[in-house]
Amino acid sequence: MPIAELVSLVSPAGTARTDGIENRRLAPYLMLALAVAGIADAVYVAHASYTGQPLWCPIVEGCNTVVNSPYARVFGVPMAYFGFVYYLYMFALASLLAFDPLSRVLRFRAILYAGMGAASSMYFMYLQLRFIPEGMCIYCLISAVTTFLLLIVALWHFRATRIDATTAAATKPTPAKHGCPAALGGPS
Repeated sequence: MPIAELVSLVSPAGTARTDGIENRRLAPYLMLALAVAGIADAVYVAHASYTGQPLWCPIVEGCNTVVNSPYARVFGVPMAYFGFVYYLYMFALASLLAFDPLSRVLRFRAILYAGMGAASSMYFMYLQLRFIPEGMCIYCLISAVTTFLLLIVALWHFRATRIDATTAAATKPTPAKHGCPAALGGPS
């Protein structure tokens, strides 16, 4: 092994680098935290929408204008309900990733659904800025930022586990072909 590779494997403190392992372990927990933040945001807006109570708008005025606009409902259902279901799904997906970080299906779904959430957030932020100029919803902005952070963390997790997953697949033991029945990979 060349000296440059050995040096790159050791951190400045002289301990072995574990960036991939750390990222692989950390990313699902970051996704869990972001999903919990998204659930809290969606529950607050959904509760206000359901009860008819006005939202508290601490930074930017116009939360209630946006939430009560016709663009805040799809088929009569408030967008906050869809957000709640989305974040609940992302929470479940991140929980599964914490137990099986190398699962190809879970990693793909994390990127797929986080990407769909980010695209939806971009579309709804466009609607908010274009058609409701008198109001800006801080909770919608929090949801959009949370969704984009979920996408970034899902991509980060995929990148951190990509090499590990291919290595794990390449080092899987194959059944011996000597004296095994054909169903187990032996000669037929």
